[in-house]
Amino acid sequence: MTGERRGFLTGGTWCVDYNRSVSHWPQEDGIAELFEEERHGGGPSCNLALDLKHLDPAIPVETVGLLGDDDNGRYLRSVAEEAGIDTRQMVVSATGATQYCDAFVSRTSHRRTHIFHGGTGAYLTPDHFDFSTTRMRFLHLGLPGVHKMLDSPWQDEPNGWVAILKKARAAGLQTNLELASIDSQRMAALVAPCLPHLDFLIVNDTEIGALAGIETVSARGTDRAACERAARTVLERGAMTMVAVHCPAFALSAVRGEKACIVPPVAIPAEEIKGANGAGDAFAAGLLYGIHEGWDIPDCLRLAHATAAASLRSISTTGSVVGWQDCLVLAQSWGQAAFAVETAPPESEVRSR
Repeated sequence: MTGERRGFLTGGTWCVDYNRSVSHWPQEDGIAELFEEERHGGGPSCNLALDLKHLDPAIPVETVGLLGDDDNGRYLRSVAEEAGIDTRQMVVSATGATQYCDAFVSRTSHRRTHIFHGGTGAYLTPDHFDFSTTRMRFLHLGLPGVHKMLDSPWQDEPNGWVAILKKARAAGLQTNLELASIDSQRMAALVAPCLPHLDFLIVNDTEIGALAGIETVSARGTDRAACERAARTVLERGAMTMVAVHCPAFALSAVRGEKACIVPPVAIPAEEIKGANGAGDAFAAGLLYGIHEGWDIPDCLRLAHATAAASLRSISTTGSVVGWQDCLVLAQSWGQAAFAVETAPPESEVRSR
C-alpha cells in the first residue's frame, strides 16, 4: 500500500501571517521602527505545503484546514490553489474569523516574535480529517498548543492529535508532527501521547530538550551532545523511524541502532538574511522531500539546511524558497559553516573513541 502512494497531506494550522520587519524587539513601554509589512500564508500546514511546491511543483500535495468566511480565508484558499495544492478538505466555517498571526522579525537579531488569534483554528477537530480517499504517502500535522479542540481530550483519546495520527496510520499514511514555541511542560504533555503514532519527528534544539526533559540550550549556546541524547531518548519513547533536530549551528538525525548523522549548516552571508520566520518549516520540507524521494539521510539533511537557508532571504515564511536544485546550488555557492563551539562532544563521537 505505501509503495503505491506519492505526495504529502498537510493538516492543522492555516493562518494569515502579517509579517513585519522592525528595527528591534522592544521592551514593554518601548518603541521600535517598522520597515516592511507583508501578508502571506502561515502555519505549518500552509508553509510545508507551499515549500514542497516550491521545491518540486510536480509533487502532489493535499491539505486540511478550517477557514473563516472572510477575506483572509479567501486569500488563503487562493494561495493554495495558485500553488496547485488540493483544497477539497479546506472547510469554510461560520464559527469565527480565519486564524491570523502578527509575525515580527527583528532586523537586529533576525529573531521572530509571534502574536496570534486562534479564530477558526480553535474549532478544528479530528472529524475534519478524511483519509479514506487520499493516495498521499505522508501526513504533516501541526501545531499542538495552538488548536483548542485538538489540544483537548477527544472521545477515548488523550487529545485530538492522537486521534488524527492513529486514523492516518490506519489509512496507510506515514506521519510527522510539527511543534510550536509554547511552554515546555505543556508541549511535553501534548506530544508524549503522540509519539507512539509517529513515523518521523523533526524539531528544533529547544523542542527536543523539552520533550526529553534534558537541558539542550543554555547561555553558552546549543549543546550538540545533549541534543543527541535527547533525540535518542525521545526516539525510544515512540514509534519513529527517525528523530531529526535542527538549529542554526547544526542538524542531526537519530535512527535506532545507527550512529547519529550530523551535518553543519549553510554559511549564508549575513547581508542575505531578512528573517528566520518559517525556517524550521523549510528545513522540514527539505528533509521530508528527500526522504520521500529515497535519498540517503546525509543528502536529505543537506537539502534541509539548503532549503532553510534559502528561506532566510525573506521576512515571509515561504517567499524565497526555490526549486530543490536551486536551493542546493545556493548552498554550494555559500559553502558550509563551521560547527559552533559546544559544551561537550556528541555522544556518538564519545562512543567511537
